[in-house]
Amino acid sequence: MRLRVEFTTEPFDLDEAPAHALVAREVIEAAGLDAVDVGPFGNTAEGGADAVLTALDAVLRRTLEAGATRISLQVNVLGEER
Repeated sequence: MRLRVEFTTEPFDLDEAPAHALVAREVIEAAGLDAVDVGPFGNTAEGGADAVLTALDAVLRRTLEAGATRISLQVNVLGEER
């Protein structure tokens, strides 16, 4: 199964990226997923279900440890893995 994930971490800081946002970027970029797009107000990535779910586990755990107080998450099934 192929998945697309979109997530944001809060609280926001428009002047400087907070530690939890930097951690999220680091985790998602290192996960080997496809179509990774990181930005100041949200992040997206696609990949096989195992890779996406493993990356999400790390994102959730590590961003909470780094001070995130809210994580908004959406996962969509794109179909079978290519």
